[in-house]
Amino acid sequence: MSFLDHLEELRWHILKSLAAITIMGIVLFLFKNWFFENIVFGPTHDDFISYRVICNLSEQLGLGSSMCFTPPEFEKIAVGFAESFIMSIKVCFVGGFFVAFPYVFYQVWIFIKPGLYKNERSATRGIVAICSFLFMMGVLFGYFIISPFAINFLGGYYIPGVTNAPTISSFVTYMVMFTAPAGIIFELPIVVYFLSKIGLLTPAVMKKYRRHAIVAVLILAALITPPDVVTQFLIGIPLFVLYELSIYVSRRVEKKEKAKWESGQ
Repeated sequence: MSFLDHLEELRWHILKSLAAITIMGIVLFLFKNWFFENIVFGPTHDDFISYRVICNLSEQLGLGSSMCFTPPEFEKIAVGFAESFIMSIKVCFVGGFFVAFPYVFYQVWIFIKPGLYKNERSATRGIVAICSFLFMMGVLFGYFIISPFAINFLGGYYIPGVTNAPTISSFVTYMVMFTAPAGIIFELPIVVYFLSKIGLLTPAVMKKYRRHAIVAVLILAALITPPDVVTQFLIGIPLFVLYELSIYVSRRVEKKEKAKWESGQ
């Protein structure tokens, strides 16, 4: 294919992805009242599932209500004349992207796939389903675990003489920050698998730079979370687990490739 043919092919994949996001965004906009009340503002309600689960866990561990907490009360405001309408559209289309992510990633993949070598294609078999699953797991982790603690810290942080009334734009921005980066971070094992499969990464290298990775994890956790030790701890632990899991994945790939090479001899 010529360069212009590649651009034409890319254009159609982009259009299909945008169409899927638009359709999902329109659906969410049609049910915007339910979407905002139960999903976007869900972590601000006292009966949000995360608060109930943590409180039940505290009681089962014999700690009473020491771990129980609820979000602080604060009013969300819209300062611009059309801010409520504009934010409704933005939030619905951001949600549309999350819902349509598997299809969007599929469009990206079928554009990239023809340019890969045979061994690279075999190494990425089932990548759409796996990446979509990991992304959704990361988003759900950010939504149900990170956001309740972050909202509790940020919403309950007061300065004397200042009323805490965040704008809807600010609230939505932070909700996206709590979820989208977590979805991307959870893709680490599949990235390591691919790099190990094509020989660009080994478990020995990952073990060698484990200390560097720990520092990088702490920095990353500080960047994508509020200045709250608990929230940084919550995102840091999965990062450590994902890194160790990635070492295991890389080791498994290395053993399989070595066995395949020896059998070929």
